Amino acid sequence: MNWTEQINHARAKGDWREVIQAVPFARFLDLRIDVKGEEFTCVLPFKEKLIGNPILPALHGGATGGFLECAGLFYLLWHMDSRDLPKTIDFNIDYLRSGRPQDTYANVVMVKQGQRVANLRIQAWQSSPDKPIAHGHGNFMLRG
Repeated sequence: MNWTEQINHARAKGDWREVIQAVPFARFLDLRIDVKGEEFTCVLPFKEKLIGNPILPALHGGATGGFLECAGLFYLLWHMDSRDLPKTIDFNIDYLRSGRPQDTYANVVMVKQGQRVANLRIQAWQSSPDKPIAHGHGNFMLRG
């Protein structure tokens, strides 16, 4: 199945696993996408390989940051009519607290969407959305 067919299938069935598997870092993180109606949540299941500081233990900052960026990319694929994976223009991360060894969730807010660029705010949290572990702010180039 080619990329366009994978995107069409994901949108029609609400099953994004094949699309996630086609993106190497998302596959490495074993991401999941949970869509309920108009609510999009990206899930980073906990795996020991994601620990950066075994003494605390805490999630590796690169895993957290990559998760936030992937959540933004997949949100744009889900939210928009595009068939192409958006390109990251820039991405900033605010680390707010250590990620614990448990599942992590991300919610995405579209701040502004133009014809060629989208600006997103992504929040990662674990126990409660009121206690985020990190915020991401990104600009993404939109294509076709």
